[in-house]
Amino acid sequence: MKIRCLLIDDEPPALKVLQSYVSQISGLELVGVCTNAIEAMDVLHAKVVDVMFLDIKMPKIIGTQFLRSLTHPPKVIFVTAYREYAVEGFELDAVDYLVKPVSFERFLKAIDKLKRSGNHQTITEQKLYPSNPNAFVYLKSEKVMQKIFIDDILYIESWKDYVKLFFTGGKHLLVKQTISAMESLLSEHKFLRVHRSYIISLDKISGYCSNCVKMHTTEIPIGRLYKQAVIGQLTGQ
Repeated sequence: MKIRCLLIDDEPPALKVLQSYVSQISGLELVGVCTNAIEAMDVLHAKVVDVMFLDIKMPKIIGTQFLRSLTHPPKVIFVTAYREYAVEGFELDAVDYLVKPVSFERFLKAIDKLKRSGNHQTITEQKLYPSNPNAFVYLKSEKVMQKIFIDDILYIESWKDYVKLFFTGGKHLLVKQTISAMESLLSEHKFLRVHRSYIISLDKISGYCSNCVKMHTTEIPIGRLYKQAVIGQLTGQ
């Protein structure tokens, strides 16, 4: 099952950004888009919602008041331009507090926190990225959002503000994303950061030694700071 998301914000540009981010992650499902709390209440009564992305300064009723009014609220991630509400947001047990403009990398970190937040059955019983060959993400390459099947990725190499994805068929693709964002994006799959510049698919390792792993015909270095964790992962210790 996917994590069912409800977006609540009175600013159309902000909603458009969040809709784009949700659409890029195969483990998320958008069940509603609202411009105020009254509309959101109708969606909550009609549909199952696992997490709300909730603006604070909205007409009619502000986000924090709306959350307090709910008897059994879903998880909430606040998305706002105002930092001064952060303390109140976390007092309301918000999973995260995002300050606009929200980058995709910061959005991914919030989703990672959501997955690890616990005590919500519909979330803890499911994985954000299903372990099946059809799992995918959308990543930007040359101004086009490319559909990437997770199972096709062999390893990933950092190129400053970009990463190059190498695939099992021998092809590669340069995408506008950081290596840290990719690490978070793939956290529910069998991928491992082995170096500050490399992430590998654990299922596709063909061999390893103390200072490198072999991915088909390519040797990927194991970074000094990653060595203990990598060797422990590979040896099951």
